[in-house]
Amino acid sequence: MTANLSEDIQCVSSDTRLPMLDRSDFESWKQRIRLYCLGKENGEIILKSIDEGPFKMGKFRETLVEGALHLGPERDRLFTDLTPEKKERYKADIRATNILLHGLPKDIYTLINHYTDAKDIWDNVKMLLEGSELTKDKRESQLYDDFEHFCQNKGETNHEYYVRFTNLINDIRNIKMTMPKMQLNSKFVNNMLPEWGTFVTAVKLNRGLKTSNYDQLYAYLRHILIRTR
Repeated sequence: MTANLSEDIQCVSSDTRLPMLDRSDFESWKQRIRLYCLGKENGEIILKSIDEGPFKMGKFRETLVEGALHLGPERDRLFTDLTPEKKERYKADIRATNILLHGLPKDIYTLINHYTDAKDIWDNVKMLLEGSELTKDKRESQLYDDFEHFCQNKGETNHEYYVRFTNLINDIRNIKMTMPKMQLNSKFVNNMLPEWGTFVTAVKLNRGLKTSNYDQLYAYLRHILIRTR
């Protein structure tokens, strides 16, 4: 697991808000819902339920005499028959189903809610939404428009501006849109409020827009703001 992914999982686990599906941004939701699952207790097992299907209870034959091969009649296995590890897998199946169903908008939920297994829910949502060129084109057009008009809002802190910009760029990358580093950096520094003009100029002169990324530019901006207080 990469350091960035570990950080992403920590961020998701500290935020209790369940990612809700936007049918125009399915690719982003797939990534966010998986990170949300990983941030939960036994997250790897929850994802296993989504990817591989639920734990099969199967049949059970109880030992009638301690330490001997005297077995009772075959019956359906119950939760109480399971080992602690298998009980966790069974409970993870339920968590996975609940997470997915609660992350669906009402129109998708009504088409999917008769499924009880997380894998069935996941596969059918993918079938409904994945690969829709119209949806992808619409999402890409919207993101280009959002990027074109992106700017710092009056009263917005620099940190809030940075977080909002980062979320936009993540959405852009999630649908495989690419933009040159220079374009991203220029958009970030040139669309801050005029009151930060002096500091932005210092960032441009000392960091450069060709070699740095906007995370580094923001970190340097914070540094010089703290230093000048």
